[in-house]
Amino acid sequence: MKYTVVLKNSQDFRKLYRRGKTAAHPVMAVYCRGNGRKENRVGVTVSRKLGNAVWRNRVKRRLRAVYRLNEEKILPGRDLILIGRRAAHDASFPELEKAFLALSEKLGMIRE
Repeated sequence: MKYTVVLKNSQDFRKLYRRGKTAAHPVMAVYCRGNGRKENRVGVTVSRKLGNAVWRNRVKRRLRAVYRLNEEKILPGRDLILIGRRAAHDASFPELEKAFLALSEKLGMIRE
């Protein structure tokens, strides 16, 4: 992730959940908010309710890969949270990528 820092602080997550814009799809949800920096900060989460650690880590790994491959299309200066849903485990990689780009477009994060 060339232009990205990992979002780890739970306080930042809570602020983004409360004040960020959101868009949802059956395979993922995305929260977004400007951060006033030159780089993006990205966090990836998957609920424990959806499966064991192996299942959750696979979904998180795939979501990070989707972001990494499309990172240059996202405007800088954003905080993002990618939330994996149950359908993300069975979705193909192109489906995940298509969903991410559609949600990014909806939130106005795509470069012209």
